Amino acid sequence: MKKLLLTLALVSLAVASVWPQSTEVVGSKRTEDVIYARKFGTALTFDVFEPEKKNGAAVFFMVSGGFVSSHDGINTKTYQPFLERGYTVFAIVHACQPKFQIPEITQDIHRALRYVRHNAARWGIDTNKFGITGGSAGGHLSLTMGTQGRPGSATAKDPIDRASSAVQAVACFFPPTDFLNWGEPGDNQVGIGKVGTQFKGAFGPRSDTAESREELGKEISPINFVTSNMPPTLIIHGDSDKLVPIYQAQIFEKKCREAGATCKLITKPGADHGWKGMEKDMVIFADWFDEHLRGIKPKD
Repeated sequence: MKKLLLTLALVSLAVASVWPQSTEVVGSKRTEDVIYARKFGTALTFDVFEPEKKNGAAVFFMVSGGFVSSHDGINTKTYQPFLERGYTVFAIVHACQPKFQIPEITQDIHRALRYVRHNAARWGIDTNKFGITGGSAGGHLSLTMGTQGRPGSATAKDPIDRASSAVQAVACFFPPTDFLNWGEPGDNQVGIGKVGTQFKGAFGPRSDTAESREELGKEISPINFVTSNMPPTLIIHGDSDKLVPIYQAQIFEKKCREAGATCKLITKPGADHGWKGMEKDMVIFADWFDEHLRGIKPKD
């Protein structure tokens, strides 16, 4: 267990180290630890960053690496490109593996989106202008919401659960998209293989048999839920990524193209799982959200 946690920490640090670190974001108000759910007595929270001049749209940042999430992983400087353009940013912290597996973590994100949509007036945001972003596991969760965000239950006892978890635009870094075809067709990494074993806790006991691995792999792979009406999606991925191979982005983009969905893949030559200057790519994400949430075409 100690070895697993060390591995997860190193992965998270490897990605985090490429971001400029800061505890302040100029021209914004930060509200910490807003509770959006409770899970077996544990509070699930997000931080809200509100710009001085709001454009009415929201960006959800998935604070996740290796399906481990922590308030300490909130990197405020990362959100500057969004705040400068008037986006209200929600940094979402979710329950962690190995105690909770990917399907359970996914439910946390559905809940967070529903919570914000139900309380949209509190932050002055438009419920039809939600963008989502993250990297690696956070990218996977972003694509999961992009492909599987859905209406709430009209009969739910909790009014929050009656709200939709859909988003209107996605932009993410190096996301897992198909756990059953990792680096090539048939390369199963659902709790097995080089990567799957590293992150065994995220898959749990359902990855212990061939039959359940296949079932779970289909369930948690966003590629299996691509449709023509999914939100516009942007992926930036390094072609030398040793953890999540660019094949993952390529097959997802191909599936979207075949389905008639809008998906753009930007390849970073020579880049591994994170690279110096990623904050500049967040500006590209802000452009994407401007175009697809606000109708502002990018400048040539």
